[in-house]
Amino acid sequence: MISKDIENVELKFLGLKDYQELKMAMKEVYQNMPDSYWNEKQIRSLIKLFPEGQVVIKVNGQLAGCSLSIIVDYDNFEDNHTFQEITGQETFSTHTEDGDILYGIDVFIKPEFRGLRLGRRLYDYRKELCEKLNLKGIAFGGRIPNYHQFATKMTPKEYIDKVRRKEIHDPVLSFQINNDFHPAKILKGYLEGDQASKEFAVLMEWDNIYYEKPTKKAATKKKVVRLGLIQWQMRPYDGLEDLLQQAEFFIDSVSGYRSDFALFPEFFNAPLMAENNHLSEPEAIRELAKHTDAIVQKFSEYSISYNINIITGSMPEIKEDRLYNVGYLCKRDGSIERYEKLHVTPDESKVWGMQGGSRLKTFDTDCGKIGILICYDVEFPELGRLLADEGMDILFVPFLTDTQNGFSRVRNCAQSRAIENECYVAIAGSVGNLPKVHNMDIQFAQSMVFTPCDFSFPTNGIKAEATPNAEMILIADVDIDLLRELNQFGAVRNLKDRRTDIFKLTKKRN
Repeated sequence: MISKDIENVELKFLGLKDYQELKMAMKEVYQNMPDSYWNEKQIRSLIKLFPEGQVVIKVNGQLAGCSLSIIVDYDNFEDNHTFQEITGQETFSTHTEDGDILYGIDVFIKPEFRGLRLGRRLYDYRKELCEKLNLKGIAFGGRIPNYHQFATKMTPKEYIDKVRRKEIHDPVLSFQINNDFHPAKILKGYLEGDQASKEFAVLMEWDNIYYEKPTKKAATKKKVVRLGLIQWQMRPYDGLEDLLQQAEFFIDSVSGYRSDFALFPEFFNAPLMAENNHLSEPEAIRELAKHTDAIVQKFSEYSISYNINIITGSMPEIKEDRLYNVGYLCKRDGSIERYEKLHVTPDESKVWGMQGGSRLKTFDTDCGKIGILICYDVEFPELGRLLADEGMDILFVPFLTDTQNGFSRVRNCAQSRAIENECYVAIAGSVGNLPKVHNMDIQFAQSMVFTPCDFSFPTNGIKAEATPNAEMILIADVDIDLLRELNQFGAVRNLKDRRTDIFKLTKKRN
């Protein structure tokens, strides 16, 4: 049919009144197959069991195509199942509303309607239904009707590989691959009498990236996460209580906007070194480290009372007589986790004698998996990639930079991590100056939230940005589901397209 002759295209639920037309269509489509059509009793059973799973496409009122499916508990079947087994000997007794997989049992387009991309509509409907019903994915045994032409020359696996490389065209398999289904296994003896496929089929799968495992807990992981970044002003404070009062003010502010996270900068507590400015730099920062436990305890109390996850930026800490740059994730459920700066700058090492940490990990939160890298660490791309391999959705980077060129290094590397790891990156720094603290004289910062660069995100990859060198908070929402879509369907797919056959990145320590 020519598209100019089309007046109406409808996707409708299959009804019994469509049966005779359906029967004739199947005889035409499967004329080389034995028992080429479903009987009326079978269609009636499908409609009764699962009406949403049975749809037809009509063009100008004429049946042009059909899609039939059931829901199965996939754990009850082996990966090398047959069509008879998965359909309960074609009685569909295997259908269950408690299943986890939408299983396709038939889909076709009549020959005169091919070339109009109507098959894509049927597959898109299946995907939308799968998402609506919160199923793990879609599966079906895909025929390979051109395989009989090559059966004496190559194995089914070799045939499939050539189809994937576009060296051979298979009208069914090629179409399914182009619609985001991936071959998972070769099924031998799948459909009895399918001589064109030599009774082989390919188990095709599509994963529902929105699937959520059912839980009995009241809490669920959020999909849209609100970030609260604190661009902290370095100023003199009259002791620890004064500094904590200012920190609580900012936590209260971002919590008032119902933020899920509050991010503080690196060494935000450095003003407290003023009281020890008469000491040498190494001695002064070790005195500052004595406040760390009290600050973490207080921040944990704030995280509970203000119902917000707090990333404490970083603070000096002494462990076994060694000085480290560390921070804490204070979760609103009351738990606390620690992270370390792995790469200390030459200045931190030379002036303070600071040591690099050794532990890199992601953190599970009520908003998904996050990673935290302190300042200089974000300039090492391997760290972000390792965190991405662990499932990180948001990378937080507390930083402290004194000059614009130092800030530019952090800023540009952070944005690169967002693109290459298909994640969000939030950076927060300090502004102002501390004339009475050695080695902490001036600060330059612009706190920002970066995104990947694709159609669902800002074209410049910047979700939000603070005013440079001004004390303020920055609030931004990030949608985790957009990352799932990017990973599967992005214009480019930096994570999936990695050539792991020629390179590999591994952690030596957990």
